[in-house]
Amino acid sequence: MTRQSDTLETEHRDIIDALFGFVDKAVAPLEEKHQELLSEPTRVFDDRGLMSPEYLEVSRQVRELSAEAGFYSLYGAEELGGGNLSATGIVAVQEAMHHRYGPERTLVHESVIPSPFTNGLSPLLLKLDEDVLAERLDDIRRGTSTLCFALSEPDAGSDVFNLRTRATQVEDGWVINGQKQWISNAAHAAHAFVFAVTDPEAVKERRGGITCFFVDTGTEGFSVDAGIPMMGARGSNATIISLTDLRVSSRQIVGERGAALKLALGGISRGRLTMSATCIGLARWALDMSVEYANTRRTFGRKIGDHQMVQAKLAEMAMEIYLCHSAVLRTAEMVDAGKASVKETSIVKARCTEMVGKVLDEAIQIHGGLGLTNELGLEAGYRYARMLRIPDGTSEIQRRTIAKRLLSGDLAL
Repeated sequence: MTRQSDTLETEHRDIIDALFGFVDKAVAPLEEKHQELLSEPTRVFDDRGLMSPEYLEVSRQVRELSAEAGFYSLYGAEELGGGNLSATGIVAVQEAMHHRYGPERTLVHESVIPSPFTNGLSPLLLKLDEDVLAERLDDIRRGTSTLCFALSEPDAGSDVFNLRTRATQVEDGWVINGQKQWISNAAHAAHAFVFAVTDPEAVKERRGGITCFFVDTGTEGFSVDAGIPMMGARGSNATIISLTDLRVSSRQIVGERGAALKLALGGISRGRLTMSATCIGLARWALDMSVEYANTRRTFGRKIGDHQMVQAKLAEMAMEIYLCHSAVLRTAEMVDAGKASVKETSIVKARCTEMVGKVLDEAIQIHGGLGLTNELGLEAGYRYARMLRIPDGTSEIQRRTIAKRLLSGDLAL
């Protein structure tokens, strides 16, 4: 009897194998050529904590090669020229990539396939004025131009109704003023989805009033202030940006005026599912390393895998991964079937991000002193896993969402 998960893997195996082949043939040579750059944080990030021009140039090369090979647009909608991969396909690819490459192949994870919502062929582009989109779509599809998603602010993360950025209507369009924080890709994006309050009264009553604008980042008034140093690094892809008297036309409104939160929340749910698959792949990578080490490292005349304490750790890691993997597949199937899955995406995001932290912690423990070094990438994986519990809604926010859905009558599990 063929299990459903086996069928899913077979269905997407050709795509995954082709992707691995592309990375081996096109990306690996670039990584080798620029090894000194990629391995030295002081060359990856400049004094402002932003990615250096040298790194951005290599990243652009990878994006454009990936676009030529058809992988960069794999997650995008067919109407935009994308591969229109299903949710089950996306989670299969995300898991496979992180299982194979672990946490440290930055060019692979950041440049080969962009986020399915905030960059590349984002479905938000379908809500854009046709003429505005037509002028920019080819460059976005080719990976020449990238996007960013400017929603979060210093005082508005989990609670989007705390937004302070304002868009004021003027005779020839809108003027936007405010500051955004934690905005990935903003420093080198050509375009930004900027969320701003257009109806303060509606926001005060928590019934909308927030509008999304499609902004060209070269517009006067759009500036990147700094990169944000993250755990173990002198910078990051996350930035702080300022919007000062930035003028846009009404044609640059994405979707309907005042209804941007529906757009944002739809993307965040998809991001949670994708992140959950990333966690599973990373956890599987760590488990594989731990099993291999347990079968080779010897103490007291025996392989450490013969000790019951180590066996228990490996078993717990496998149990956690299996249960999360099954839950993510089921949730992806719900999304593909068009079923409501707010509760389910929150469940898998909270559990998978917590699971991968536990698995990486145990992997380091199994490796002992070697696990604390930079040699195997486990400590980098541990830092990355810890960060995943924060973006796209913290573990606490996920539990709040789950509880609210249950209390409203959504009891299906």
